[in-house]
Amino acid sequence: MPHSSPNLKNDVFVLDFGSQYSPLIARRIRSFGVTVLLVPYTYPLTRMRHAKGIILSGGPDSVYEKGAARVGHELFSMGVPILGICYGMQLMAYLLKGKVVRSKKREYGPALLTIHRENPLFYGIPKQFSVWMSHGDRVEELPQGFQEIGSTPNSPVAAMENSKDRLLGIQFHPEVEHTHHGGEILKNFVFRICECKPTVRIRDFIQAKIDEIRTTVGKEHVICATSGGVDSSAVAALMRRAVGKQLSCIFVNSGTLRKGEPSQVLHLLRSRLKLRVRSINAEQRFLRALKGVTYGEQKRKIIGREFIYAFKKAAASLSPRPIYLAQGTIHSDVIESAGTKTGKKTHIIKTHHNVGGLPNKLKWKLIEPLRDLFKDEVRALGKELGLPEELLWRQPFPGPGLAIRAVGEVTKQKLEILRNADFIVRQEIEKKGLARNFYQYFAILLNDKTVGVRGDQRAYAYPLVVKVVVSSDIMTSDWARLSHDFLAHLSWRITNEVPQITRVLYDITSKPPATTEWE
Repeated sequence: MPHSSPNLKNDVFVLDFGSQYSPLIARRIRSFGVTVLLVPYTYPLTRMRHAKGIILSGGPDSVYEKGAARVGHELFSMGVPILGICYGMQLMAYLLKGKVVRSKKREYGPALLTIHRENPLFYGIPKQFSVWMSHGDRVEELPQGFQEIGSTPNSPVAAMENSKDRLLGIQFHPEVEHTHHGGEILKNFVFRICECKPTVRIRDFIQAKIDEIRTTVGKEHVICATSGGVDSSAVAALMRRAVGKQLSCIFVNSGTLRKGEPSQVLHLLRSRLKLRVRSINAEQRFLRALKGVTYGEQKRKIIGREFIYAFKKAAASLSPRPIYLAQGTIHSDVIESAGTKTGKKTHIIKTHHNVGGLPNKLKWKLIEPLRDLFKDEVRALGKELGLPEELLWRQPFPGPGLAIRAVGEVTKQKLEILRNADFIVRQEIEKKGLARNFYQYFAILLNDKTVGVRGDQRAYAYPLVVKVVVSSDIMTSDWARLSHDFLAHLSWRITNEVPQITRVLYDITSKPPATTEWE
């Protein structure tokens, strides 16, 4: 897990043209132990002169349109291996005098790629495999010196190469989990074509962060927002190593947590991590603020505001007063909230309550040491920091909690119904020994009641959606193929044990096009 910085000599640069997946490219390469830096496409070429490789990301533009994001031709004469992905491939073709046109048939989703020529990029990979496409344009004519090396039924040029200049392009996204052998393709580029060597370990990242935190904080005090999830727990453990007794942790019970969670979390934080934690019960205030609110984005913003209020109130009673607030923001939060550091703004998917900074009236300064990491990287860091298994593998839970899993207005009664049903889902998954197989597994309570039958009488109750997600970083995900027998048993338990639910549904949508949470 390299600690990449503009001030370090990075092996690989990823030029960001605005794709949601740009940081995921950097994350994949970082996992190989290679130093990588994600930068805007306007980044000066002179600062990449020592690079061993450059990757051009995807993006929302069409390369032939006025105002499209572009780089200078001189990039391709630096003598550095370059891999263009999706928009990056089209840009390479366009700038080198090939032809890019709008496709008659767009490709969004899986496609079968056929490799036609041996190439180091596809070394050790089958001649046919499934890839993930997301494009409306295609390369119609290759630039001089290039040859086509792969195609799909709708993209005659799905992969191209200029072997002399070590320039390669692929129309699909190798960085997403939906592309088979995607990691192997990126490894081949990094190690076989760019000739990089793995040089950095996770402990180096931890030490670099500790040094950075100590330099930033000095002798001041820090409060850390702790929820009991792996992100905030890893931050708390890291901050404790860095500043010791200068740290105070705050746990807020918003009333939107899962069944039994407040007591479990406090036990883990205090007994297992030996953290000094102040617990605040703010259930009434949160529910009062959410009364009458039905729109998910508004719920998220209200909850973010109420968390800040709770932290501020708790901090006022501490002595000495804290100057810094540390929190477990990770990179998938930042991307979905469209908060990028690369200069080209991506589209907002949904606002995460812990993204976007702090209100100006607060005197705190924000510390987010995991902001550039994805969930699986955080778990690796947490393991190195000695987090117990219960925290390390506790399934991710959104900051707004069950408030965004109870569709429509949030009430105490609906939260209790959802809490009981969600507990059954989690209990059954864990009883089957499947917990480590999935990224998340939970329930969503819908707002509109439906007709059912109980004891020969008409029942009018809520429908419940069960969602089980397979992913490593939640940038992309798939739905778990659970057996019909298991789903039937789950439905039977929920409808028998939670009388306010009369119908159980199973979500079979991947991401994209869906998001993990419904609101």
